[in-house]
Amino acid sequence: MEMESSTGSPVADFYRGRSVFITGSTGFMGKVLVEKLLRSCPDVSALYLLLRPRRGHDVRHRLEDMLNTPIFDEVRRSRPDALRKVVAIPGDMTFPDLGISASDRELLTDEVSVVFHSAATVKFDEALKLSIEMNMLGTQRMLQLAKQMRKLEAFVHVSTAYCNCDRSEVREVVYPTPTDPDKLVQCVEWMDADMADHMTSKILGNRPNTYTLTKAMAETSVAKEVGSLPVAIVRPSIVTAALREPLPGWVDNMNGPTGLFVGAGKGVLRTLYCHRDMVADLIPVDICINLLIAVAWKTATATRNQHGKSSGEEQQVVVYNCVSGAQNPIKWGSLQDMALIHLRRNPYSGVLWYPGGSFKESRAYHDLCSLAFHTIPAYIMDAAARLSGKKPIMVKIQQRLSKAVQCLQFFTTGEWQFSDDNVQALMGEMTPADRKVFDFDVREVDWDAYLNTYVLGIRKFVLKDDPSTFPEARAHLRKMYFVHRLSQFLTVTITWRLLLARSQVARRLWSVLVGILARAVGLVSGVARAVLPSIGSIAAPVSAH
Repeated sequence: MEMESSTGSPVADFYRGRSVFITGSTGFMGKVLVEKLLRSCPDVSALYLLLRPRRGHDVRHRLEDMLNTPIFDEVRRSRPDALRKVVAIPGDMTFPDLGISASDRELLTDEVSVVFHSAATVKFDEALKLSIEMNMLGTQRMLQLAKQMRKLEAFVHVSTAYCNCDRSEVREVVYPTPTDPDKLVQCVEWMDADMADHMTSKILGNRPNTYTLTKAMAETSVAKEVGSLPVAIVRPSIVTAALREPLPGWVDNMNGPTGLFVGAGKGVLRTLYCHRDMVADLIPVDICINLLIAVAWKTATATRNQHGKSSGEEQQVVVYNCVSGAQNPIKWGSLQDMALIHLRRNPYSGVLWYPGGSFKESRAYHDLCSLAFHTIPAYIMDAAARLSGKKPIMVKIQQRLSKAVQCLQFFTTGEWQFSDDNVQALMGEMTPADRKVFDFDVREVDWDAYLNTYVLGIRKFVLKDDPSTFPEARAHLRKMYFVHRLSQFLTVTITWRLLLARSQVARRLWSVLVGILARAVGLVSGVARAVLPSIGSIAAPVSAH
């Protein structure tokens, strides 16, 4: 991968000499954003990353760990000095004033021109109080800091396309929430954690989880507090492995479809409650990051071109739905069919069963299959592990898998119509060079090829399977295929024998089937006896010639 030059790129030129402040930089999207800015905007002045100190590791060690991941290898090789531009700022989104020291705050307010705020708790089942603290109050604290930044030209807030999942059609606007964010904060503030958890279902209303609720509330806060700030909101849908950058297939977590692919590839996920004919709105992480970088450029240049806005006049928040369904949809059924092909062609090491199963559109049928193919086998395998003196783990794995799948069911059984007019308009304003370097045209994604890349990326970056293990993995998969077919044959045979032993109807049906088969065999034998002599008499003269 070659290092791109900013020459002829208005987007890259915009970042020349400017400092950027990023929250959520150690997350999946954050790492890709940092790497892309260093590689494709080589003249950026500095990248300030808000990092939370952890027990036993200060922020410098966390920064070193992040920069030592494989996605920074190209930057380290081609432009090693660029890594010195990355500066850790100790802080915490849940602390007053973000926990940033006075000296660091002064540095940020004096130097920063662009802010990317992507820090959030993305756990669907996060406790309400923590979700409010991170996603709502953290965003409000970021806005207060941004108002003090003297050079600020763009503040990009990363939301989610599903923050308005209570609507079937989602346009690129900030929708009002049923509850005022400030009142919700005041209401939850005096509750202890247990009371807040008890009240969560009532507060959620028709939303599936605290994540979508608090992200919607955060958008409302942004629109309310924007004032004269140059703010934009980017809403990604389901963020998945990299399409091309920084490495094809790169992913570092088990969230969303990644966890499903691991479960299916290992053979432990056999059923999922999902509507096959609905759109699975996946968005590769590099497409999302390219859009973020371009949105900051657009926000800054648009504000600059609006005479009088810089004097304190209130700004309008522009929203960008970063989605694939509007331009290049893929349905869950197609996703399943293609993914299973690639999981079998590129098997993971140590699969527990042959990859298979299917999506179920009936919840009752899914629950029955889950009991038969997930729960019961897990208990049987754990019992066998105990008898052999090994540690039983399958029940715990299945319980975690079941919890993760239940969190996703709202999104695998629903469909939303997302508009992306602002995204398409932005693409039209970019030069050909910028559209190549900061490519976010989802129409170019070949989903079948991408899913193959995705499966290989999981194998390499998540499961850490070395390429040298392919022959052994494929040989093991062939064995598991025969075990799978044998188990199916035995299951059918045993079930039928039990039916014959206990059901008069089954015995009668079996007698009828045997009789039909016997008559069919007799008929074929009679035809053969009649036809073979004729064939012999014809063949004899021919052979004589």
